[in-house]
Amino acid sequence: MVVLFFIGEALIGEGNEVAHIDLMIGDKEGPVGQAFANGLTQLSVGHTPLLAVIRPNLPPKPFTLIIPKVTVKDMDQVSKIFGPAQASVAKAIADAVEEGAIPNDQIEKLVIVCSVFIHPQAEDFRKIYHYNYSATKLALKRALTNYPSLEKIAYDKDRAKHPIMGFRVPRLWMPPYVQIALDMPDIDALKKVVSQLPKSDRILFEVGTPLVKRYGMEVIREIRKFAKDAFVIADLKTLDVGQVEVDLAFNETADAVVVSGLASSSTINKFIYESKRLGIYSSVDMMEVNDPLGVLKGLDDTPDIVILHRGIDEESKGKTRWQIIQDIKNELPGKKILFSVAGGIREETAKEALKKGADILIVGRYITQSKDVEKAARGLLNLVGEDMDLYRIHVE
Repeated sequence: MVVLFFIGEALIGEGNEVAHIDLMIGDKEGPVGQAFANGLTQLSVGHTPLLAVIRPNLPPKPFTLIIPKVTVKDMDQVSKIFGPAQASVAKAIADAVEEGAIPNDQIEKLVIVCSVFIHPQAEDFRKIYHYNYSATKLALKRALTNYPSLEKIAYDKDRAKHPIMGFRVPRLWMPPYVQIALDMPDIDALKKVVSQLPKSDRILFEVGTPLVKRYGMEVIREIRKFAKDAFVIADLKTLDVGQVEVDLAFNETADAVVVSGLASSSTINKFIYESKRLGIYSSVDMMEVNDPLGVLKGLDDTPDIVILHRGIDEESKGKTRWQIIQDIKNELPGKKILFSVAGGIREETAKEALKKGADILIVGRYITQSKDVEKAARGLLNLVGEDMDLYRIHVE
């Protein structure tokens, strides 16, 4: 026997009256039926379940059990649950059946468990009804249509910003990017530079080694205070105790960490393993490494990012390392590696680097010591393409 079990969710409205519905619909003889029976018979203080009713003595079908998400502490909250919330959920279910969302021959076989959020400070009963009615219908529709699709999740997961969390956690899903190396060991100078930068999803912040050495890893959280949506890379250039340094940066909310390619393969392996375990990006900096490809081939796993880095003291020699990007791609087919290039990056050299396959342009003094920080940054941003969020439209 095939047991029906569908899940839906919806958030609608604004202010204290905002509605958030989590809903399960399924067979009486399945897990939803068991949850329905348990909820109705195993009462919990402050979260007493109740049947949805259109009016007293008139429940909709399928029978629907409402469970308050927020602990009910007084009669004022009780009136909101047993009034507009109860009625709106019931009416939404009844209307959905009338509109054919649930076939008539199924309504006696199914039950619904509906978790309802009512803010303790909600006041407008009409809005409570209005929002919860719409949210229930939408959650039910989503449940019965298996929303969202995997394609929808893949498309939106890196674009989304949770409205209550208040900030977005960026991921490197649509290169190229401009990574600004914040190497100045002065937090006030850093704030000034950041304040002059254009707003763009294509800008990444690198917490440079001098900055970390002066202020400690805590400087990452300091940057979050005035750049809360930023993607922050901790440029540690780790040479030993790789796992420990990843943990330190992670605890300060770094999005990515950097290990030196000169470190032992054991250190780099532990560094990459710990980064992947914690869900942050691992970068291997190949500055002064004679054979980057050889280093990569000798690892247990590939890093997320490979940095082909020409040190400050080498810039005058005119060397470039990005010529080997294609060689690495050819030798490690199927590996998802982003390539960062650094050292002497400006508009002229950036064009060449992008042609050679660079995904991230690491820029320091060209922007941070520019007389016009915004203009210098925009020049490079124009090369990497339009802001990925510029035409974002929220469609359900």
